[in-house]
Amino acid sequence: MISLGNNYHEIGLKIGLEIHQQLDTTHKLFCNCPAELTEQPNIEFNRMLRPTQSELGQVDQAALFEFKKGKTIKYDASIDTSCLVEMDEEPPHNLNEEAIDIALTTSILMNSKPVNEIHVMRKIVIDGSNTTGFQRTCVVSVGGSIGKDKKISIQHVSVEEDAARKTAELKGVSNYRIDRLGIPLIEIATAPQIETPEEAKTVALEIGRLLRATRKVRRGLGTIRQDLNISTKKGALIEVKGVQKLELISEIIDGEASRQTSLIEIKNELETRNVKKDDIKENIHDVSNLFSESSSKVISSSLKKGGVVLAVLLPGFGGLLGKQLQKGIRLGTEMAHRAMYWSGVGGIFHTDELPNYGISEQDVDLIRKKVSASEKDAVVLVADSKRKAQDALRAVIVRAKECLDGVPEETRAANEDGTSRYMRPRPGAARMYPETDVPPVIVTDEKLSKLHTTLPPMPEELTAELMEQYKINKKLSEQLVDSDYLKLFEVISKETTIPASFIATILTEVIKSLNREGIQVEKINDDKIIEVFQAVNSNLTAKEAVPDLLKWIAENPEGDVSKAIDQLGLKMISEGELRDRITSIIDKNKNLLENDLKSATGKLMKIIMADVRGKVEAKKVVQIINEEIGKRAK
Repeated sequence: MISLGNNYHEIGLKIGLEIHQQLDTTHKLFCNCPAELTEQPNIEFNRMLRPTQSELGQVDQAALFEFKKGKTIKYDASIDTSCLVEMDEEPPHNLNEEAIDIALTTSILMNSKPVNEIHVMRKIVIDGSNTTGFQRTCVVSVGGSIGKDKKISIQHVSVEEDAARKTAELKGVSNYRIDRLGIPLIEIATAPQIETPEEAKTVALEIGRLLRATRKVRRGLGTIRQDLNISTKKGALIEVKGVQKLELISEIIDGEASRQTSLIEIKNELETRNVKKDDIKENIHDVSNLFSESSSKVISSSLKKGGVVLAVLLPGFGGLLGKQLQKGIRLGTEMAHRAMYWSGVGGIFHTDELPNYGISEQDVDLIRKKVSASEKDAVVLVADSKRKAQDALRAVIVRAKECLDGVPEETRAANEDGTSRYMRPRPGAARMYPETDVPPVIVTDEKLSKLHTTLPPMPEELTAELMEQYKINKKLSEQLVDSDYLKLFEVISKETTIPASFIATILTEVIKSLNREGIQVEKINDDKIIEVFQAVNSNLTAKEAVPDLLKWIAENPEGDVSKAIDQLGLKMISEGELRDRITSIIDKNKNLLENDLKSATGKLMKIIMADVRGKVEAKKVVQIINEEIGKRAK
């Protein structure tokens, strides 16, 4: 894998974003169920989904791919958050007007032109995330732009229903909870005019700021997802789905640019080696007899279960399967991912990584001899049932032939480490067709005029308003606008007398710091955060205790704040008790007062805070220390 540095322009990198954000509406998009999640399902049902033909008789290849997996989908739900619409036992109701108004407001802020009539379409999705086998979506506006110095065109603004959330993946069965299914999403798609990873991150941030400025979007992990459309001059268009963290955008784009560059290098090397597609034949060899006494756990386990070890020759691929494409992912890894998805095997072996995994050098020599491989060739092995092993190697052969074209178009899934993996083939035009159960919505001039009179302030205006109203500095104001906690900040500021700057610091800097430490801050709901500040406001605990309390609640989401205070020993102590402790500590460290009093104060503060941190305000400790030192000085 090469280091691209600033060579993005040279490779012709182009990026388009698709931002999906849950809208904060009172009910779902096509029914009156509350737009809420639940952890207590009380309904279960099973489905097997099949692809349908478009109006032209075409079948989308991505949908067909999912169907061939032959999975059963197990759904669970709660009657409190789902109804017959989500279960696909009742037609959808009319479009949620509140969601349409939010999308139109966002469109106006980006100068995107609203359509005259909003028509709902069906987008085929049969991975199980939709009980119907499709997702409903509708275009609200087209055109417009985002950005200051450089304008990035907006292709469209749409509203669509969110998908069910996967809760488990078992052998042959996918488990989904349908509480999230139907929650309104806004989708904002940009033109492929973004040219660097950092610019993509900046554009995503600007769109996020604008959405949050409406005060009508949800916050928390999973409420916003970014899909990235990435291409290079000599490569192909790749869609990377499901980027949930803003900071991963630039890393994933950089990784994909490196991946495409490396795949082009492999293509060129194969051409230099004079490898042709016809050279890569579907000659699958059974080499099980070579491993009758193998020390490889994977191979021996498969053979004991009645499986086989199959091998295929990849002429001219010697040394290329071990070439790194992106961080920790090699060409052999990509072939393994393709094999795993098309056949369900656990992985593959290839000669660029052997001898290893219990396969000896002598084993490798025997394999090469069996398939007539030279040192310039590579051999791929799979150990599993005969059918799965054959399907896996056929997928490897297809992927090997694609190497001669360079970069295959495909849909990839984002990994949390900033890399991506094969997900499915890219969908085609046959994926979309009209929804006949939902009437169109006419966008009237009266509606648009009304929305124009109630537009929210833009992010810059909102920053200035926060500075003026709450007397906080520009940095904190900007951090609040960029965060998911602006509405919560306003609630806490209204319900308590705690300084606004302290509230803002906790909700932006401290929560972000806890997240970096690996604390799952998304598990802390708003009510618990409010309770923590109310405890401080009522002098049940000190401001210094807030980070520890939030950490405890993240680790014990069902626990209450009073229990956290007791377990952590963070109950506020009285001024009298505090003075007694400080007096005792000063008396034990009288020698410190013989030196510089300023230095003595600092040292005493450190000793005392180690004893009372989180149980009292630091400024009160300083006050009493100064008073007690003053008494002794007299």
